[in-house]
Parts: sequence; C-alpha cells; structure tokens
Amino acid sequence: MKKINRRLLKQITRALLEVLELEKAEIGICLVAAPEMTRLNEGFLKHQGSTDVMAFDYGFVVPPSGGPRRKTASAQKNRLKPGQLTLHGEIFICVDEAVLQARRFRTSWQSEIVRYLVHGILHLLGFDDANAGVRRKMKREENRRLRRLARCFSLAQLSGPAKIPA
Repeated sequence: MKKINRRLLKQITRALLEVLELEKAEIGICLVAAPEMTRLNEGFLKHQGSTDVMAFDYGFVVPPSGGPRRKTASAQKNRLKPGQLTLHGEIFICVDEAVLQARRFRTSWQSEIVRYLVHGILHLLGFDDANAGVRRKMKREENRRLRRLARCFSLAQLSGPAKIPA
C-alpha cells in the first residue's frame, strides 16, 4: 500500500469542512487496501468486490423507547443548512482503488484519494448517487470541491509519510 502523508490529509479534511461551514464534525478516515474494502463492501452493502469509498453515517437519533435507530425528518432536513451541522461518521478509502482509477482516468492516485474524501463527506451531508440525476448533481459538487482543494494544496505531497505525534 502507498505511504500517505496523514498530516496533509488531515489539513485537507479540515479545509473542506471549513468551506462547507460545518460547526462540528467527528469523522474517522480509514485508508484501507482492496481486501479490507471488499470485506466491508460485501458485508455491509452486499456488493461483490472492492469499491473506492464507503461512508458510514453515525448521525442518528435514538428514540426514547430505545427502538430502531432512524434519522428524523427534521434531522435530515437540517443536514444541509450551513453553519448548523454536526457530522458524525466514518469514511473508508481504498488506496488500491485510487491507484487503479488514477491510471484509468489519467490522474494521480493522490487526487483520487482526495476525490474519495470529498465524495464520502458529501454522502454524510445527504448527497446521493443512487440514480443518474442525483449522481450528476453529486459529481458536479465533488468536482467543484476537488478543484478548490487542488488550488489550495499540493495533492502530490500526499505521497509522503508525515510524523504525527501520538
């Protein structure tokens, strides 16, 4: 697996959250290889094989009865109001898929990693890519955010390890 500058990835994530005007966010970012992503994709989504990114939204409301965890309609509606959001989630990014897709789309694997980060955060914000219409809207937003981050950061520098204090 590629070595990744985690400090820079953290800075990129913070910049993205700031631009999205999120007051609070608790997001875990897990960089995994294809075998782990395959296990997650098959176990949780029942899709065969690996995938590029998966986002798990933990921003649920637990009813007082202790019943099933479901988002309330008002919580979902409020998820898109800038300055009022708290995100809770986990994003799994497959580094192996980033390398493969970078070759396919003639881009860098570092750029693909950031694209997957943006994609995962957009999912946590309520964006969907289940059908062609909403997928195009999400892709436009993803591209716009990625371009802005690429102007602010040297994405190529993601390819080096950074020491993070324990």
